[in-house]
Amino acid sequence: MRRLRGRFVLILCALVLTVNLAMMGANEVLQAPSDRGESMDVVVPAGTTAEVARALSAAGVIDDPLVFRAAVFFTRKQGPIRAGEYLFPARASLQDIMRILRYGAPVEHQVTIPEGLTGAQIAKILNAAPDARGHVAAPPEGAVLPQTYAYTMGTSRSAILLRAEQAMDAAVAAAWAGRDKTIILTSPDQAVTLASIVQEETPLAAELPKIAAVYENRLAMGMKLQADPTVIFAATGGAAADGLPIFRADLANASPYNTYVVEGLPPGPICSPGLAAIQAVLHPAASDALFFVATGTGGHVFSKDFRQHLANVAAYRAVAGQ
Repeated sequence: MRRLRGRFVLILCALVLTVNLAMMGANEVLQAPSDRGESMDVVVPAGTTAEVARALSAAGVIDDPLVFRAAVFFTRKQGPIRAGEYLFPARASLQDIMRILRYGAPVEHQVTIPEGLTGAQIAKILNAAPDARGHVAAPPEGAVLPQTYAYTMGTSRSAILLRAEQAMDAAVAAAWAGRDKTIILTSPDQAVTLASIVQEETPLAAELPKIAAVYENRLAMGMKLQADPTVIFAATGGAAADGLPIFRADLANASPYNTYVVEGLPPGPICSPGLAAIQAVLHPAASDALFFVATGTGGHVFSKDFRQHLANVAAYRAVAGQ
């Protein structure tokens, strides 16, 4: 009896040792860094573990599909393997790879919408965004907040556009709530419309409140805005609001967007202004200027009377060689 008991103890010890050695070997397989010296951006398909293993093996992320499948099976209580685009770092272990597939964030792509673009120009950018799907039409002018938007592979372009429109709504509401209550503008819509004009007039953030002051001073006095960007917008049928020459015939265009013809603000924005331009019209500079003209060397010079303005125009033409 003692002999049988001794043999049983020996067998049990051998079994425990074997299990421990197997577990140690399995942990070594799971935790050992790979030989891959570069990170890899891989699209993991939706499907069975076998299909995922084949895709990872073909991309060079794993060495042995069978080992991967076994590892996923024995760790299945940790969660399912997810499809998507993932970045696997250099020398990632099998354990690292499974952790990424179960809990990691998918790769993010970015699309940037610069300030001052028309709806048609914004739609062109969104429709060219890589790894997004679907097609969007041009949004209304001034409806999109210019900034960079992150998205994952397969996101619909309409979803990105909706986020950009919601961002503009939220930004305008917050900015309007904190506005200078003495300004002449009476609604958020008016603020976005004027900001779209101010946005097109200068690339210098420091000048935005000064140009806003000029236009708001004109509105208060009943003067026409005579803003060149509105002329370009009208002449191009809304395709652009900047970067094109203006001809004498354009100044006489009867479009309601041509502020050389109509009084007050145009019926709506001519582009999507950035938050800095919106803040500028809601907090204009303390200025009595009614005119401004480019210096020819960057920026603008401001004046409050027409005679000085004509002198500034002559100086600009001299610099520009006109």
